[in-house]
Amino acid sequence: MEPRIKDHKNKVALGVIAVLLSIIVVGTLAIRQIFPQQDPLPTTGEYAVDSVFYSFTDENRVEQYSSTGRYRRVNVEFWYPENVDGIFPLVIFSHGALGIRSSNLSLYHELASHGYVVGALDHPYQAFWTKDTEGRLTLLSLDYLADLQREDAKTDKVQSLAYYQDWMSTRMGDINLVLDTVIENAKNGENGVYGLVDTEKIGMMGHSLGGSAALGIGRQRGEVKAVIALEAPFLYDIIGVEDGEFVFLDAAYPTPVLNVYSDDSWDDLADWAQYARNDALLSDPNATAFNVHISGVGHLALTDLALTSPLAVRLLDRSPMTRDYAEALHIINRISLEFFNYFLKGSGDLPGYQPGNDN
Repeated sequence: MEPRIKDHKNKVALGVIAVLLSIIVVGTLAIRQIFPQQDPLPTTGEYAVDSVFYSFTDENRVEQYSSTGRYRRVNVEFWYPENVDGIFPLVIFSHGALGIRSSNLSLYHELASHGYVVGALDHPYQAFWTKDTEGRLTLLSLDYLADLQREDAKTDKVQSLAYYQDWMSTRMGDINLVLDTVIENAKNGENGVYGLVDTEKIGMMGHSLGGSAALGIGRQRGEVKAVIALEAPFLYDIIGVEDGEFVFLDAAYPTPVLNVYSDDSWDDLADWAQYARNDALLSDPNATAFNVHISGVGHLALTDLALTSPLAVRLLDRSPMTRDYAEALHIINRISLEFFNYFLKGSGDLPGYQPGNDN
């Protein structure tokens, strides 16, 4: 969930506040009813999947959302092929504006079962909640939530740009911390998950605001060879406002990118200022950009929330659901695997996704 259109964003924020109040008032039973346990979709790869959880401390950044003076601490979980030898491509995932690291658990399992190391991180205070390896719980920042509600690119692009730059700085800083830590440990011969990582084959992925951060990292770091953005604008590419319009970087996007859209955005890309680069890539013959529209579902149905709480997805998504949620997630798994296989492993055929492709 990220700033896309004002009415939908307010509806999402109000829904989150309602969930928070329900948790406070009703307690644990309410949590289990609203977010029942749900296993990820079955995998199709040859490998069994295991996971490991770490907390990384960034000694170059003091936590911006608290007054404790502590360094920012980022929690990340890795899913990887179990009991295997060799090295595998690394894919890093960033969750949506009010998400958590397990937002696309089915996708992580699927990629890992096909020979990928997948790391998904919580962005502290921008995640709904997160708990580090020492058991310290961090909840969503209400100031951050208020900024999400206030942001409106239709009426105040200067203020929106300030929000975008702040959010991208925070999230991309978190991702860079994870990438730098993994690469350093892998090159130093550390065991465990680090020993499974091929540091020459790195992909980025994210949903919504997390997709925007993934796109920013893809422009910033040459090690990244492929990016998948699940309904996300190129916020890092917005560098100014002139004559009431966003100004984007002139340079072409340097990395192969797959943009995935739901019904919530597909027909409106040309009308949303922050999505101007996305709209341009639909018809740019020189760009290494691929575009897929998954019809019949909305924004949140691009995540496993559609499995864990389908009622919440129906209430919060702008577009009505006419496709089975599991089917939509299977499509995401398939096209993501095809895309990363081609650009990170050099296997399979070049994805034939064309502008307007409807799955």
